[in-house]
Amino acid sequence: MSDRIVYLNGEWLPETEAKVSIFDRAFLFGDAIYEVTAVVNGKLLDYPGHTARLNRSLNEIGIKAPVSDDELLEIHREIVRKNEITDGLIYLQISRGAADRDFTFKSDLKPTITLFTQVKDAVNNPQAETGISVITVPDQRWRRCDIKTVQLLYPSLAKMEAKSRGADDAWLILDGMVTEASSATAHIIDANGKLITRQLTTEILPGITRASILDIAKEAGVDFEERAFSPEEAKNAAEAFITSATAFVTPVVKIDDTVIGEGKPGPVSKKLRELYIKSRIELSI
Repeated sequence: MSDRIVYLNGEWLPETEAKVSIFDRAFLFGDAIYEVTAVVNGKLLDYPGHTARLNRSLNEIGIKAPVSDDELLEIHREIVRKNEITDGLIYLQISRGAADRDFTFKSDLKPTITLFTQVKDAVNNPQAETGISVITVPDQRWRRCDIKTVQLLYPSLAKMEAKSRGADDAWLILDGMVTEASSATAHIIDANGKLITRQLTTEILPGITRASILDIAKEAGVDFEERAFSPEEAKNAAEAFITSATAFVTPVVKIDDTVIGEGKPGPVSKKLRELYIKSRIELSI
């Protein structure tokens, strides 16, 4: 859509009029963090988790939040109103700010904050019904993957590699084990119905949807274990799926050349997706 209203450093502007300096450190160094929040029925899903992770990411790389948590919530609500978003996404980015190009930086730079919307019906995603296929590729990202920075070149290239090989996405492999998908958390369900997902370390992003799914699994009586798993274990699993703010719970039905389970979304993945959508819509703000 070409007539979106975006937020830039305290101003509401048509997207064609929003300009950021070529000296912004997000442009020169990838020195910025971001968050993506889903909007369903005009309300924000899992918003408190995204705010908490945003503040953690800012703190980890030493950027001062340019607005308060209360102000940021109102900005999110206002951008939904201004763009009349019913179902979609809000992208938020905060960079360290603009300065002449130098690897070092001053502590008093003024951060750049931007928000824009995208229309997307994440609830009625056709891939939830068919499942997706993934390939495995080496994980060659920087090793602070727990910080949600805009350094997304390698995940982008991994996803493009998947597309070129006829798949939908890529699972990243480090030291023989799955870390995560290119832009989502990877999970499997073993033969006993146990959900297995990698434990939180600096090697994966602490997914907000991941955390919600583990809470939901506990409430629903689905046993789970937080540990690393190999591509081989994943290929022999009963089910596999990814989670993210944009994918919710999306089944994986093929890894490389191996069909997972019966080659269609399994009962546990489908149940978790249904429970996630129901519970998070009820808790949306």
